[in-house]
Amino acid sequence: MKDIHALKPLLIGITGGIGSGKTTFAKCIEKHGFPVYYSDTRAKEIVNENNVLKRKIIQLLGEDAYDENGCYHRKWVAEKVFGNAELLSQLNSIIHPAVGLDFEEWFSVQKARFVFKETALLFELGLNKNCYKSILVTAEDNIRIKRVMDRDGKTYREVEAIIAKQMPEKEKIKKADFVVYNNSSIEELKKQTTVLIEKMVDSILI
Repeated sequence: MKDIHALKPLLIGITGGIGSGKTTFAKCIEKHGFPVYYSDTRAKEIVNENNVLKRKIIQLLGEDAYDENGCYHRKWVAEKVFGNAELLSQLNSIIHPAVGLDFEEWFSVQKARFVFKETALLFELGLNKNCYKSILVTAEDNIRIKRVMDRDGKTYREVEAIIAKQMPEKEKIKKADFVVYNNSSIEELKKQTTVLIEKMVDSILI
């Protein structure tokens, strides 16, 4: 049997579309004692912390990208790039490398056998190629839409439009090593988390 504590960390990717509950699942993983890097959360922080990034975003989108207090104007930016694939691509080309560097710095000091990275664009950016395993958190569309409506105050049509622009769930399911179906309660999600961790541990204890 391998000494799993003497080996380098194995990176596990966690992803899911809007309203799937991937962040809730990631927090369940974290409660089991495993470190989790929250890409979406860090991106929101980095656009406010990194002055070089700020200047690049303002150069691309204009002064309105930040409010009078110098804070990233997320809603304004989202409306600005929504439906404009070229502009969104340019914005992502500024933000994604900065988040990638931040992740590498974080990952370099991790000691746990399994290290998790939560990101909405795991498959879209090909980040799963750098992962030992990938986990997709998914749910029925009507459940996802209701969650986002309750959480963000968006209309059914608005959420539906966002989902339509994301990679189809069928494609993600084909790419994922593990699929978590988050259609019911948090208790059920916790059970699935425990089972999945046991499967991953078993896969390296040879």
